[in-house]
Amino acid sequence: MRASKTLSGRQMIGRQKELHISGAEGIYQESKIQQIVKKYLERGMHHPKGKSDSIVVTAERLKQVPKIRAALPVTTVMCHTTAEGKKVISSILRSLGISEKAMDMASAVISKDAMRGATIIATEKGIRLEPNKERGVRVSRVGITGSASKLLSTRLLRHGINTDTVKEAMILASKVVSHSDVIAELCISDDPDYTTGYIASRKFGYLRIPHIKRQGSRSGGRAFFVREGADISALIHYLETVPVLIGKVALCKGTLAIHEIINSPHR
Repeated sequence: MRASKTLSGRQMIGRQKELHISGAEGIYQESKIQQIVKKYLERGMHHPKGKSDSIVVTAERLKQVPKIRAALPVTTVMCHTTAEGKKVISSILRSLGISEKAMDMASAVISKDAMRGATIIATEKGIRLEPNKERGVRVSRVGITGSASKLLSTRLLRHGINTDTVKEAMILASKVVSHSDVIAELCISDDPDYTTGYIASRKFGYLRIPHIKRQGSRSGGRAFFVREGADISALIHYLETVPVLIGKVALCKGTLAIHEIINSPHR
């Protein structure tokens, strides 16, 4: 599902003709499609970013058997201010071997008006590698099995974070970092009312970072940090076209201080 709003007049200066309002997708059984479409329409019609002028829902039958991947463990980082959030981001990314150049590039892209997809950044050189800088890369064809979804909800509920936003983001991030060329993903929502972002990696899992931006900010985006020499075409093919189902759920560790996370990596 993609919901958008048409911009006009001064709204269009230096910006795209459309404002992205909401997006969502998943892999579902045919019997669930009607229910899911209704849910997506409701989301597109009632969103903090405004009322959509266009809502497009596409249903496609998969011709390829989905690959089964494991979910990342979920941890919330102890963080109380946006200044603290910036320090948390830097500490985690440095621990993953991400250079200052790469971090600066990610910050520059994310601080602008939200781009349509994600940017791909070389971990050391800090250069953007996605072929279309306006469109970016859109992660697609990803979902979770019914049994894994129920178990994930149970574990998230214990920590008061069993929401569609958390589940969908974690599922998407689990696909992204399951590719061997991806070191980490940094995500800051462009939703003005949602100020919790995340960093995902195989080393530390899915780390929720509260107060990652100020309330009311529409800036946001995704950055994928990749190994130098990564096959970008193969990576984009995997992210956009290869179907992946999350079939195994990891632990939800609750809230931890940054030093506890860095000193006790998942892998």
